Amino acid sequence: MSRRASKSHVSHERWLVSYADFITLMFAFFVVLYSSATANQKKQAQMASSINEAFHALGIFPGSARKPALANGPSGTDKPVMPMNIVMGEDVLAPAPVREDLNRIRRELTQTLSNEVAGHTVSIEMGRDGLVISLREAGFFASGSAAPKPQTLPILRQIAASLANTSYDVRIEGHTDNVPIHTGEFASNWELSTARATSIARVFLDQRLIPPDRLSTAGYAEFHPVASNDTPEGRAKNRRVDLVVLPRSRINFAARDQASGTWRKITDEP
Repeated sequence: MSRRASKSHVSHERWLVSYADFITLMFAFFVVLYSSATANQKKQAQMASSINEAFHALGIFPGSARKPALANGPSGTDKPVMPMNIVMGEDVLAPAPVREDLNRIRRELTQTLSNEVAGHTVSIEMGRDGLVISLREAGFFASGSAAPKPQTLPILRQIAASLANTSYDVRIEGHTDNVPIHTGEFASNWELSTARATSIARVFLDQRLIPPDRLSTAGYAEFHPVASNDTPEGRAKNRRVDLVVLPRSRINFAARDQASGTWRKITDEP
């Protein structure tokens, strides 16, 4: 009897093995991508929050911090961290004693400078960042000049006396209307607004009314108006120097959490 030649069985479903391996690898690849994207979003959110709070404290961005920032504590849980600058007004994040103290200063200054307040050369009110003492150009500066009028020096001394025994910082902001200026002394409203703020700061420094480490100046030209520039009355309100009294704060961007080994922002109050 002749032996039958054996026939090898060919499987037509072997491709399923390779296909299953390919699907498994693709699934693992997308899981890794998703995990990386989630981690990056968290880091980006933390970085954006830190930059926003820093610029807000410097007065670069108009702040409206509605919630305290979150930072990971040593236990890994999220704990609230007070922002660098304290937002006043409707979104009040300042502790009650700070608000009460600033309101006390406002009442005292309103009484001390009652004539100036009644004459609309000085206004005192709570603002977004703190107590705002606004000095109108009509009462403190000649048109196009950055030098305070000599008769305004007693007013500046009274303001400084009310702040002398406090621990608050004073940010001096110069503002103008939208009418361009171009003189031999000032090339634009930027220079004029900055020079006016610096002149007020110089009065405080030269007469040793406020310590230099509590003072800062800024010039905003016509870009932070408080009224419309379409009327003479509105332009008069916009030509001003604001003394913003705000709580002191410090920030350390180079602080490393020893427990987690990550870099984090630390704010502390003196």
